[in-house]
Amino acid sequence: MFEATQLNRRNETTQKLFRMALGSMTGLLILPVILIMGMLIWKGAPVISFEFLFTEPTKGMTAGGIFPALLGTVLLVVVALLASVPLGVAAAIYLSEYAPDNWFTRAINLAIINLAGVPSIVHALVGVGAFVIFFRFGTSILAASLTLAIMTLPVVIVATRESLQAVPEAFREACWNMGATRWQTIRRVVLPNAVTGILTGVILEVSRTAGETAPIMFTGAAFFLPLLPQSVLDQTMAMSLHLFVVSTQVPNMPEQLPYGVALVLISMVLLMNSLSIALRMYLRGKKKW
Repeated sequence: MFEATQLNRRNETTQKLFRMALGSMTGLLILPVILIMGMLIWKGAPVISFEFLFTEPTKGMTAGGIFPALLGTVLLVVVALLASVPLGVAAAIYLSEYAPDNWFTRAINLAIINLAGVPSIVHALVGVGAFVIFFRFGTSILAASLTLAIMTLPVVIVATRESLQAVPEAFREACWNMGATRWQTIRRVVLPNAVTGILTGVILEVSRTAGETAPIMFTGAAFFLPLLPQSVLDQTMAMSLHLFVVSTQVPNMPEQLPYGVALVLISMVLLMNSLSIALRMYLRGKKKW
């Protein structure tokens, strides 16, 4: 048996201190989330009911439910995903698998990174000019969703590109040595092994799309609508804008109602993310490397 030396004991003490410090930092990160969720559940849960979820607002939005806003948010997220995911994945495939490593490609990558940092209000103004006025979609679900798609496109591109580059180069070389074309290699080998990273980008996009207010306020979301949208060219209510309205713009608002709206919004985002994470874990478990 080896006897612990003074150096061993000092290293062990240092390791314990680092472990305690890192654990404390992790706790400090988790604590605000726990406090926020606790506050929302404490104040918002009493108003959650079937009527609250599946009826329209009444009495100047001081009573009734949130179904038009709930449905509108789902429509905005779905249409934004349909617009951004194919385009983002295609762009990432080109940048990762086809584009040469030169100044032009590096400039494109830099532009994508910078686009992710543009304030959402700027995206809103671009959406108004491009989709509402130029393409004449008007203030509609389509215009709002396309604005959200452009805003979240860098997230999908970066996540997909990193996932594609994480696939071992040996996989590509093995396919090429067997006579497969570049596109056959991408479609049958690279993309199936990169799908978990692509889902990561989708998860991040869903979270941001469902919670944005400024882009949809100018391009497609309405303060209040008595009817549900009939097509993507109609306006819609949205949870994020509805939360802003009931929290700041409506007098004599019951205190618990905004907390209920916020609880439903965050629960919806968590549910969508959980489904995506479960699918990602299932697909990740099927990998052989």
